[in-house]
Amino acid sequence: MFCPQYIKHFYNETWNDRYGTIIDADSLTLLWSITVSVCAIGGLLGALAATPMVKCSGRKGTLLLNNIFAIISSLFLTFGESARSFEMLILGRLIIGVDSGIALSAVSMYLGEISPKHIRGSLGQFNSIFICVGVFMGQIMGLPEILGQETRWNYMFLFIMAPALMQLLVLPFLPESPRYLLLEKRDADKAEKAFQFFLAKNDVSREMEEVLSEQTIQQTSILSICELLRSHGVRWQIVTVIVTMGCYQLCGLNAIWFYTNSIFKEAGMNESQIPYITLTTGATETLAAIFSGIVIERVGRRPLLIGGFGAMTVFFGFLTVFLHFQSAASWIPYLSIVCILAVIASFCIGPGGIPFILTGELFQQSERPAAFMISGMVSWLSNFTVGLIFPFIQEAFGAFCFLFFAAICLAGAMFLFFVLPETKNKTFVEISQSFSKINKVAVCATQEEMEWVGVTNIKEDETPKITIKKASIVIEMESTF
Repeated sequence: MFCPQYIKHFYNETWNDRYGTIIDADSLTLLWSITVSVCAIGGLLGALAATPMVKCSGRKGTLLLNNIFAIISSLFLTFGESARSFEMLILGRLIIGVDSGIALSAVSMYLGEISPKHIRGSLGQFNSIFICVGVFMGQIMGLPEILGQETRWNYMFLFIMAPALMQLLVLPFLPESPRYLLLEKRDADKAEKAFQFFLAKNDVSREMEEVLSEQTIQQTSILSICELLRSHGVRWQIVTVIVTMGCYQLCGLNAIWFYTNSIFKEAGMNESQIPYITLTTGATETLAAIFSGIVIERVGRRPLLIGGFGAMTVFFGFLTVFLHFQSAASWIPYLSIVCILAVIASFCIGPGGIPFILTGELFQQSERPAAFMISGMVSWLSNFTVGLIFPFIQEAFGAFCFLFFAAICLAGAMFLFFVLPETKNKTFVEISQSFSKINKVAVCATQEEMEWVGVTNIKEDETPKITIKKASIVIEMESTF
């Protein structure tokens, strides 16, 4: 909220120092556009790199390695001003984009695989909650009394290093994903210890059996993107992830941030007070994400997603009306502010975090890395696209641009209503079977129709196997995963 004018001034001064002339407006706009958009390019590179990294280094190992990007980016962004190098700022933005692209895939994958099914949604929402907390903390740090001044704006980027250092201190003491250890590394002993650590109990035989049951209906090797796209058994899961992640980025939240300050000014608020009033948006984001984390296991993913996109459609419609008639009465801009906060809350309750949870839930272990690569590519390409075309949409349609985003939200809500099954409190096997009819593939026997006989000893060079026989009587099995 304070950086644009200070960074542009820094670019102008640096250009003048180098070439003895003030940078022209078009070149300054180009440099600023590159600085803003390069993060999305880095995010795309990170999403592409995440899959081979999680396959080779594991989920935990990938997160540990990824902290290197965060630390390097923090140093480039912080000291670029002192070095009189706008290239360092651009490179720092590219690197932090790579860090974000890797983290969004690896964190969601790790949380989804270590979570018992009855709290998988709530734990997965922590990803969204801490993103919102980060935005809110950035708004606080950007206040004039703290770092929102021309002489110290660059030091704000040092805080990027804080969570990276914290993760380097804490994460080594946590186990790797037990699913990764058991199904990909073939290490039953470490997987059992990981289950015992995360579930805080000694007998984890049921959980081990449930994870191994996936071997009966999935590929034993990790699928590539091409192999996943050719698989008929996950066709509609892929479509669902593409639509959900596309709507997540194209739903218009960036447009909201573009209009927030101008709407506050139209409401008669003093420009010097706007940074403090803008804190309400960050607080609304955080509280809505926390609320979603609390209710997601009671309400379910499907109602929150559909309801979130549906509510955004309604409030975008109202916002368009209020912006069009805001000069008709002095109180109308305040209704616009209410709509802005309502759109933000609607986004964070559903679309803000659940798409990442769904990507981890809709696919089996062998499919998950490629699925996250696809979702990451869609997310970051959509992010780049909206940043590229939004100025033209806004210039052409003004406040009516929100109707474009309302249409996207409505289309997303309708698609999810007809296609997405509820995934709450279901195992990964059961979720895959929910798509069997629409994918037109045979339904495998469910857990309740199987009797577990035992797990064979696993050697390092062998694929884990489980002996299963159909039971004549349905056997109820209680399992946390």
